[in-house]
Amino acid sequence: MQNLHTSTPVILHRGLSQALNKRVWLKLENTQPSGSFKMRGIGLLCQRAHAKGARHFVCPSGGNAGYAAALAGQALGVATTILVMQATPESVKQRITALGAEVRVAGASWDEIRAAALDLSAQPGHVYIPPFDHPDIWEGNASLIAEAVNQAEFDAVICSVGGGGLLAGIVQGLHAQNLTQLPVLAVETEGAASLRAALEAQQLVSLPGISTIATSLAANQVAQGTLDWCLRHPVSSHLVSDREAVDACLRFANDSRMLVEPACGAALAIAYSYAEKLAAYQNPLIVVCGGLGVDLDKLASWKTQFEL
Repeated sequence: MQNLHTSTPVILHRGLSQALNKRVWLKLENTQPSGSFKMRGIGLLCQRAHAKGARHFVCPSGGNAGYAAALAGQALGVATTILVMQATPESVKQRITALGAEVRVAGASWDEIRAAALDLSAQPGHVYIPPFDHPDIWEGNASLIAEAVNQAEFDAVICSVGGGGLLAGIVQGLHAQNLTQLPVLAVETEGAASLRAALEAQQLVSLPGISTIATSLAANQVAQGTLDWCLRHPVSSHLVSDREAVDACLRFANDSRMLVEPACGAALAIAYSYAEKLAAYQNPLIVVCGGLGVDLDKLASWKTQFEL
């Protein structure tokens, strides 16, 4: 079975490496066919569902997961329906539709579009494709670590956290490589800190509300599998502000000539704004998770909004 994702490069961020007096590595998941790491996990889940006879993929997502599912459906020749929220930008809906998928506006909240997706997936041949909460997704995301260990020597991994599919995959990948004590810095924005809440309570916590510009991190509860991994691996929780996430996006665009979402900027903000958090490491690896919801106009708008 040929992968739907591609192997992505690890490069040295020379500016940050010089500024921090260490080697700062970047795993460029923004170069995936889908523009984000989502192609790894969503792609594997869709491939396995297709092999079992799935004739229609159903995914509730107004962003990166939905786009990856639509891309997988196109590659596998499987009809795909993406259920989105009312606030989903028209540009995102158009990009998903251009892949041949059907886009349905199914509600104003995540709970509404998830319920609609589960209802639709009950039809014969239809398969529910969750954005982050599935073992196949975690296994697919773990492949980025299998690649990275052959590309660079690193002593910590920094990643953004929304629902936790990326984090679960990273930790699973580290264990598969016998790196069971290698630290992971899990980064959320202050208005979407569902992992922080779960770690403090030692159980899943559903946030009463989400308030962040990093919409791809806007999960009010992380996956149980993610929390389970965090309780058996050295994972530390870190919070950044929306302003810091956007500032990191702007600085990264200037440094690398690549655009990423604020959800990705959250992880980058640790190196740009919180150097002290990396003091114990000489070779940190930042997962540049990418993201569909960014363009030059949005970047300019965010810059104005935060007066950066």
